[in-house]
Amino acid sequence: MLYDKGKAQNQKNHNEALKATVARLERIQSQLKDSPRGLRLKDKVCIITGVGSLKGIGRASAIRFAHEGAKHLYLLDYEPANLPNLKATIEEKYPDVKVTTIQADASDEKAISDVCAQAMKEEGRLDVFFANAGISTYHQLDDTPAESFMKLMRVNALSCFLAIKHASLAMREANPARGKNASGGSIILTASVAGLRSGAGPVDYSASKAAVNNLAQTCACQLQRTDIRVNSICPGLIETGMTSVAFEYARQRGTTGKIGQLNPLGRFGIPEEIATVATYLASDESSYINGQNIAVDGGLSASLPVLPGRWV
Repeated sequence: MLYDKGKAQNQKNHNEALKATVARLERIQSQLKDSPRGLRLKDKVCIITGVGSLKGIGRASAIRFAHEGAKHLYLLDYEPANLPNLKATIEEKYPDVKVTTIQADASDEKAISDVCAQAMKEEGRLDVFFANAGISTYHQLDDTPAESFMKLMRVNALSCFLAIKHASLAMREANPARGKNASGGSIILTASVAGLRSGAGPVDYSASKAAVNNLAQTCACQLQRTDIRVNSICPGLIETGMTSVAFEYARQRGTTGKIGQLNPLGRFGIPEEIATVATYLASDESSYINGQNIAVDGGLSASLPVLPGRWV
């Protein structure tokens, strides 16, 4: 009997936690719809990679950048299927924002060089490059093929290196005729809390994201005195197309409310919460933030692994 009562109470607590999480996320998702247009990215020319997922950080960021007044968005993804939808969505709501969609591999040097050159030819400037393209796996160490390891390094890390290399060259060019009087820009990389320390991802994924975090630090120093900032965002558990398998499994088991329970907020995150940070880093409001790996994880990385109320 006591077991049954305890089980019922646990289920009740689970349902209440899930209800509260859903309500919070609905409020966050409605913020953009209910807020007036912003000017934080006014006249900025931006490139974003990895925008193809209908429930992804890239898509959410592209829409947020448009909301904040970006002049021209160059949006890239390896999979072209959802690019027309994203372009139509932005142009319908923000007709003043130019949108160019490109099917391309973010780890292809020519593709990245070309899109930077296209922005310079058409707009005469490049202000923001958000290198967001990435993939993951679910391999254990013993089952990780060398080919998988190298593929993740190419897609996740090489793509960020290429973004920094070619975007920084474009960003150094001044063009007073287009309102850019000196070198400068913001390069943003999508890393992960898995790149900060162990426990948040498989070995190949974690290694690739650790490389991304180091790129942000190293390249910020390499680009000193250019006014080009390089920072990485380290998301925690976010519901995206890449994590959909874990979320669907939890829904089938009825344990959705437990997703994200290890962080102090006790919940998972959504792409809009990462897009907000990307927008801040893209804007001049973050003008003194450089070479940083910024965790956006509900507080997960703030603690050593301990039980609530107990210390090591």
